[in-house]
Amino acid sequence: MKSAGAAYDIIVVGGGHAGIEAAAAAARLNCRVLLVTHKLDTIGELSCNPAIGGVGKGQLVKEIDALGGLMGEVADAACIQYRRLNTTRGAAVQSTRMQVDMDRYRQQAQDRLRALANLDFLEAEVESLLSDQDAVQGVVVTTGERLRARAVILTPGTFFNGLIHIGNRRLPGGRLDDADSTRLPKQLASWGFQFGRFKTGTTPRLDGRTIDFSKLTEQPGDREYLPFSPRSAEKPALWQTSCYLGHTNPATHDIIRKNLRQSALYSGQITGTGVRYCPSVEDKIVKFPDRDHHHVFVEPEGLEIDRYYPNGLSNSLPLDVQNELVHSIPGLEQARIVQSGYGIEHDYLLPTQLRANLESARIRGLYFAGQINGTTGYEEAAAQGLLAGINAACQVNGAEAVVLDRSQAYIGVLLDDLVTKGTNEPYRMFPSRVEYRLIIREDNADERLTPLGRRLGLINEADYRRFQRKEAAIAQELKRLESTRVSANARVEALLRERGSAGIAGSATLLELLRRPEIHYADLSQLEPGSGPIPRAVRERVEVQVKYAGYIKRQAVEIERFQHLERIRVPKDFTYQSLPGISLEVAEKLTALQPRTLGQAGRISGVTPAALSQLMFYIKRTQAG
Repeated sequence: MKSAGAAYDIIVVGGGHAGIEAAAAAARLNCRVLLVTHKLDTIGELSCNPAIGGVGKGQLVKEIDALGGLMGEVADAACIQYRRLNTTRGAAVQSTRMQVDMDRYRQQAQDRLRALANLDFLEAEVESLLSDQDAVQGVVVTTGERLRARAVILTPGTFFNGLIHIGNRRLPGGRLDDADSTRLPKQLASWGFQFGRFKTGTTPRLDGRTIDFSKLTEQPGDREYLPFSPRSAEKPALWQTSCYLGHTNPATHDIIRKNLRQSALYSGQITGTGVRYCPSVEDKIVKFPDRDHHHVFVEPEGLEIDRYYPNGLSNSLPLDVQNELVHSIPGLEQARIVQSGYGIEHDYLLPTQLRANLESARIRGLYFAGQINGTTGYEEAAAQGLLAGINAACQVNGAEAVVLDRSQAYIGVLLDDLVTKGTNEPYRMFPSRVEYRLIIREDNADERLTPLGRRLGLINEADYRRFQRKEAAIAQELKRLESTRVSANARVEALLRERGSAGIAGSATLLELLRRPEIHYADLSQLEPGSGPIPRAVRERVEVQVKYAGYIKRQAVEIERFQHLERIRVPKDFTYQSLPGISLEVAEKLTALQPRTLGQAGRISGVTPAALSQLMFYIKRTQAG
């Protein structure tokens, strides 16, 4: 541990998912990094549900991994159930979700951080920032130590003025049994930073020994396993287990309705905006009065801890009411609550105050990442942390900032949405937010981002060669499918009829057959028995490229139009008030957000096509002159 007054390149404040990725990336990019957090043993804690990935979120994890981040590898090492979601739908929305052992996940994250030579740790609370005019210079912790740094990344999660609600009880805290942070947000507010207030929550935790699983529906994982990271083992490291499905019922709903006044959410005690896509159970009962039941997914928190997370029962009711509603659910009649569910309010920074690289527009060298920027979810936080760590290191090392655009990655959509549009509710990533989701899929995250990770120095030589071998295998397999012809015969015709597919006249290539919606890769081995085994990752990519070739080509044309506007840079500190023909309101919005490109300017709420045309005309005229 470094002594008081020690100088670092970068200080990361917070040890959640954003802090982990930020610290690891910066340390691996040859910066001397200090991670400061309230409790060292809670680094990597899964504060809410015991799972990584999901719809839209699996894409983020794959992209984090493709850039060289940690989340995918840590999840693979802790996986106790693997599932691929949306497999009956198109490739653009298919996502990976892993149930993880919470203790193992935390330990794996900590082990990986401790192995980094350039990273130090300090257990303390940061009470203020050091700054000189408009640049950050370090932090001051509550012991009075002044720690110097060239950049600071704030990743406080829900700790800024965090307030926990259990019925009418209110407890200051960023998480149950963890203190909140009040001094630092007060200082930031005094500097002119604007904050809002959001609400999130978590479910009660149940003693597995008191659950009657025979009354619940078992939900096993997939048999075929594909890790998030190609750096992980091809088989799960841990024993695979099941989740279970239960349901609320009219009795549950009556209990909640009868006690709504005791809910912190409905008593008026909570004023922050909640998560629309993951509502509390009280919200579901009030907003969907015609529903007679709601799903409750009973998820294991680990292999060696008999604790379960009843996903779907997030609430801010008193503990006695929580007991009553839990016991009304078949299978949970005798379930013992070992930790109360609770709601939590916290401050978040209005993210339009940030640049596209997550640096504050107000204070140079000060970066924000994670839930502080108005997001919800481990994966959204980790993605921001990784980019904040990369960009802080780029600043320290004198390199150009890394900004992913909306056609490159889900991460690009996430950050662009936040800094350009802001958010008036906790932001969660969904495929529906992504215009080019057919091209930026989960299966090709490495193709899109691993070359960038290699250029940055986050992907080592051995891993990059593995990636190149995979890309070569995909190209070779596409060539094989295009050159291999299958002649019409009784066996081929019988298989095609069985799949509901038309026969072939004379012969057809395997590529032509795979292009048919009803023919899948597994069928090709029967059409051409001599072919060898193809790795799953190669099969998936090839099949998507073949089946969706026309759509992908069309979307590529759309991306080219999009990138044309993204390539037109707006001069820094441009005086928008001088532009003729635009309103004062539009000029004020453009001035406040300072868009980097013409494309970003067009995505700002209220910026009209006419105003955008005026701006484009002026920029082109200036460049021509």
